Formats: sequence, C-alpha cells, structure tokens
Amino acid sequence: MDDFLAARSQMALSLGFHIIYACIGMVMPFFMAVSHYKWLKTNNEVYKHITKAWSKGVAIFFATGAVSGTMLSFELGLLWPKFMEHAGPIFGMPFSLEGTAFFIEAIALGFFLYGWEKLNKWFHWFTGVVVGVSGLASGILVVAANAWMNSPAGFDYVNGEYTNIDPIKAMFNDAWFTQALHMCLAAFTATGFAVAGVHALMLLKKQHNDFHYKSFKIAATFATICALLQPISGDISAKDVAQRQPAKLAAMEALYKTEKPAPLIIGGIVDEKNKTVSNYIELPGALSFLAHGDFNAEVKGLDQIPEDEHPPVAITHYAFQIMVGLGSVMMLISIIYFFILWRKKTILTSKWLLKLFVFAIPLGYIALEAGWVVTEVGRQPWIINGIMRTIDAVTPMPGIAWSFYLFSAIYFSLSLIVIFLLYRQIKMVPVLYKSSNIDQ
Repeated sequence: MDDFLAARSQMALSLGFHIIYACIGMVMPFFMAVSHYKWLKTNNEVYKHITKAWSKGVAIFFATGAVSGTMLSFELGLLWPKFMEHAGPIFGMPFSLEGTAFFIEAIALGFFLYGWEKLNKWFHWFTGVVVGVSGLASGILVVAANAWMNSPAGFDYVNGEYTNIDPIKAMFNDAWFTQALHMCLAAFTATGFAVAGVHALMLLKKQHNDFHYKSFKIAATFATICALLQPISGDISAKDVAQRQPAKLAAMEALYKTEKPAPLIIGGIVDEKNKTVSNYIELPGALSFLAHGDFNAEVKGLDQIPEDEHPPVAITHYAFQIMVGLGSVMMLISIIYFFILWRKKTILTSKWLLKLFVFAIPLGYIALEAGWVVTEVGRQPWIINGIMRTIDAVTPMPGIAWSFYLFSAIYFSLSLIVIFLLYRQIKMVPVLYKSSNIDQ
C-alpha cells in the first residue's frame, strides 16, 4: 500500500466510524428529550426509565464520538498538511464554532446525567434539549466545512495564492444548506430505524413490553417522518450537484455521454475501461427532470469533462444506487407504518411490521455510509473542488501505511467496546426497571 492510498484509506476508515458515533450522539438526545417530556406531563414512570436508559447510551456515544472526533482533527493536519495550510485560515471558523458547541454539549450532558432529583425538573429537561441542539449544531458546522470542499467560497484564488479571505462566506457556502439538510434527515432516519429496530426485537422476544413499546413508538415516529422527508432533500441536493459538480452527477448516474433528454438508470454494471453500462433499467428523461426540473433538459456527461478530472465512476455509481435503494426501502416501511396507525391497528399484534423494523436496523447506516462515499469519492480527484487535487495535499512523510493499520486497530477495538456496553445496557433493562402492562 503506497502512502497516498494509505492516507486516503485512513481518512475513509476514520470518517466511516466517526459518522456513526456522531449521528447517534447527535440524534439520541432528542429521543431522550421527548420521553423525558412525556414523563413530566404524564408522570408515567416508564417514560422516566426510558429517559434514563437512553441517557446512558447518549453518554457512551458522546465519549466515543469525542475520541474519534479528536483523532480526526489530528489526522487532517498530519495526513493533509498542504490542505490545512491553505484551507485552515479559510474554513477554520466552522471548526472553531463546532468546538464551542461540543463544550456546551459536554456541560449540558453533565448537568443532565447528574441532575436527577437535584435540579428543577423543567430545567433538568431543558439541559437534555441543550445536549441535542448543541450536538446537532456541531454536526451542521462540520458538514458546512465539508460543503466548502465541494463548493469553495470566501476567497480569491490568483496565481496559486488565496487572498481576500471571508470566513463567513466560506462557512455559508452554496452547498452548506443542502448538505446539512440531507445529512440531518439521514442521521434521524438511520438512528431512528436502528433504535426502533432494537426495541422491536425486544418486543418480539416479549421482554419488558411496555418499556420497549413506548421506546419503539418514539424512535419509529422520528425515523418514519424523516424517511418520508428525505426524498425532498435528495431532490434539492441533486439539483445543486448538477449545477456545481456535473462530474459527480455524471459519475453517480454513470452518464458517460451528454444526453438530451437524459435517462435515469436503476442498477447497472459499470465498465470503466470501455466507458459503458449494462444490465440496467432506464427511465427516459427522469435524470433531466431530477437535475434541472425539465424532462427535456440536457445533462452534462463525462465526455465533456477532462479525463484526468473524472471521479471513480463504478464506486460512486454503486454507492449512489445503494443509498437510494435502501432509502426507498425505509420510505416504504414508513408508509406501511403510518398505514397501520391510520387503520388503528395494534402494532404489537403486527409481528410482521416489527420484523420489518428489525430488518431495517442496519439499513440507515449502510445508506449513510454509501452517501458519504458518493460525497467524497464523487469529488475526486479534488480535495478542494476545482482548486487543489487530493494527491497534492497529502503528507510527504513515509510510513503512513503503519499509521493506517494502527488506527484501524483502535477504531475496531473502540467499536467492540461500544457494542459490549450497549449490549449490557439492553440486557439490564428488565433488571433495572420494573415491568408494567401495555398502556396504549
């Protein structure tokens, strides 16, 4: 493994793990706040137990997210020094603000975890809300920095020099809103389905039904609403990418030739050597509509882009297909869920529906990872779109492969610890919290 590939692999691995930790830590506090609010309004002890159980999960993922996030911040400087040398002064503001949001989140989490029976009950609830809001703000600020890499703004690039730097304009670049919206909905969808699926599994095992039933309803509501909203944000993102990153859109759809109108393809096997795609389903004019809102619009293909600026088409296309495919599955499950509620049928008697949610436990996170592959691989060969190539930003220091192996071991070990802690928390529910009857 050469150093350039090792550096890219290490960043991919680090981001791949951190994004899951961060999304769960960002979303779970909102679930926790809802259950806490229900306890305060109804005085039903089950909601208090749910809040306490979920708060322990939030603490676990806050700690792991802090570790993996700190490692990532060091990796940016160590692996990509040229990138940070030039980009740091431009897009450093969202990272600084993210640090502030992180400290607010840490303080609020401390108040929440240790404030039971000590703080005013509504102030205590408010600290839990602050944990969620500050965590969400952290995620949006990091995404704003990534969006800048896709849509660089806030500076003039003249003769290799970065001048007239405007950090505010850099942070609120043209891509930040679409990426932040898509990412936030994805985080709520993925985490909601995962949490709902775990509680659905416990319901199928008939373990501590009331606790898991109420937990399932809260998580499933968040998951299904966000899954139904996600296609709207996806459409906004597609139109934005079509304007700013036509090479990425062409790679996502494996569009080797410019077409008017351009079809949308479902599936397909990419042959990068011969620049062809086979075994796909074609929807005439659909890509033109998704990209430009016009079924007859022209969509720029890779034939109009210099070959040395082509992203890896196969990886980008397959990742995009996985993301959209799994997103569609979760949207279908959401429609079924709301149909069941509309028919006023008992979820607990619909075992097949609970099994669907169990099946969906990993789907959101697989789609989330696939989406980030599209975002990052689809931008290649650029680390700053149209400005700096990735290969020009990598460190000249040798031996990066050993760093990759070391960090891989750390992340896998961290994940095993997290899985063990979560498994223990789930197994302790019947021990820590008394059973009660279903109250629908």
